[in-house]
Amino acid sequence: MNIAFAITSQQGERTNNQDRVGHLLTEQNACFAVCDGVAGLPGGEQAARIACDTLLDALASQAFTVQESRQAIEKSDRAIREAQQINPKLQRMSTTLAALFIDRTQQLAWWAHAGDSRIYHFRRGYLKQMTRDHSLAQRMKDAGYENTGINSNLLYNALGAETMREVSYSEVITLEDGDAFLVCSDGFWLQLATAEMEQALRMVNSCEEWLTLMQQAIDRARKKDNLSAVAVWVGSPQETTLLQSLTDSARLLPPRD
Repeated sequence: MNIAFAITSQQGERTNNQDRVGHLLTEQNACFAVCDGVAGLPGGEQAARIACDTLLDALASQAFTVQESRQAIEKSDRAIREAQQINPKLQRMSTTLAALFIDRTQQLAWWAHAGDSRIYHFRRGYLKQMTRDHSLAQRMKDAGYENTGINSNLLYNALGAETMREVSYSEVITLEDGDAFLVCSDGFWLQLATAEMEQALRMVNSCEEWLTLMQQAIDRARKKDNLSAVAVWVGSPQETTLLQSLTDSARLLPPRD
């Protein structure tokens, strides 16, 4: 099974980049992760680094299963909490997580997330958000309340958070040729509607081009937050994508002189 991927991570207007992006690609498995240190608390950058690096290190020496991927995430959370105990100044540090796992041998995929980093899945011409944010804004929306003006960064779940909550795990899906995934931090998805991500995919021939086109649209806006993303293509997504309308793609194309 052919897997191609591309990565972007930018600082935006922040003083530093608290996102951590990592990948693992072996003959048997693959893992792509984005961690975003929770803002407003000391140590977000360290928490993101610990979580991402621990996850990938735990999976690097084996052909992992769903259960072993869960154990690796639990190990990442423990590693953050151990670091909190060592340095009292970092005792509240925490990070979001979005991780995509692939069994290349059996052609299966599953994912996990905590916080508001997201995973999107493209199949048969359509892109769908596969994760639901662990945020106050999402909870209010789910309950049918107006959430306009609510800070989307108010999270109730993150690795290392004071209140421990279980990470959300997906079901296992069978991969199809042409599947594409986007794993990203909130700084990335807040700048683009799902329809724009989908339209960008219809205009390109590689995952690198997909990220570049979305990045160009983001660059024309004000980038307040760190923004990171991993685009993952399974097989040949370009054979199922097609530019449908120049009108729909207007924001993704550079302005004419």
